Amino acid sequence: MPDVIPFVPVATSDAFGPLAPILARPGVTDVLVNGAEGLWLDEGVGLRRVDGWHLDAPSVRELAVRLVALGGRHVDEATPCIDVRLRDGIRVHVVLPPIAPGGALISVRVPARTRLRLAELQERGMLTSAERARLTAEVRERRNLLVTGAAGSGKTTLLAALLAEAPPDERIVVIEDVGELRIDHPHVVSLEARQANLEGAGEVGVGRLVREALRMRPDRLVLGECRGAEVRELLAALGTGHDGGAGTVHANSLDDVPARLEALGALAGLSAGALARQVVGAIDLVLHVERRGGLRRLVSIGRCRLDARGRVRVVPDGGER
Repeated sequence: MPDVIPFVPVATSDAFGPLAPILARPGVTDVLVNGAEGLWLDEGVGLRRVDGWHLDAPSVRELAVRLVALGGRHVDEATPCIDVRLRDGIRVHVVLPPIAPGGALISVRVPARTRLRLAELQERGMLTSAERARLTAEVRERRNLLVTGAAGSGKTTLLAALLAEAPPDERIVVIEDVGELRIDHPHVVSLEARQANLEGAGEVGVGRLVREALRMRPDRLVLGECRGAEVRELLAALGTGHDGGAGTVHANSLDDVPARLEALGALAGLSAGALARQVVGAIDLVLHVERRGGLRRLVSIGRCRLDARGRVRVVPDGGER
């Protein structure tokens, strides 16, 4: 695949303006505007620059402000960094000068247009037939699953496909900072965190949403991505009878998962030992995904154990690819 791809303009009155033809391309997952320096996109094979796409710095800033307004928020020098969700689950993050000295930065995350099942992920090479059969069984046996991987590795894609294997008479309650999960299941309800307004009021964090979800009669409790102190609420829920739950955590390998969990636990005031006991009691399997050569793959499966010091470790279970 070429490192630079041509920009083909398309006449449109779409609210996304000059980004509309880019966002309309099939397979696009990320679109990045680097001030007046150009645009990059990822269509599943890594970032590539779009040749011929150009906006001057004032136009990029105007576009950034307009996209944030579409999400019902406001961005300016007083609040130069903001994250919003637009229609169809599109997520936009904006950083303005002077925080971004090279000009306004726009990062757009585009959710999958199709709701993939494990069978389709197998066809795309993400997992083998044996892994598909095993994971289907683990979901139906109500194992608690933690999907790990780096940014853009396919964590959300795999998690959504796993949850699609849950029996149709079960209620799945999903909690996310910004809604991204698209699950092919008849009974899914979503809760989404809310940032504080300009006066600093009205914030509803992910940790609170986990507690609220427990009152909503969930058969499966799902945290789209655990990135803070909410790990305490999630582990407490999964370790006290809420089987079949799941979540994702950013980590670069199975070996990195314990350190990442300990860092999150520290934000919640948990010691390494206290966190380890909760993790071992709450998480049945860790599924690690990576993107190699443009292909997203399930590369290892692990189980959480206590080491001799009483801290958590993740041991491979079923080999690695």
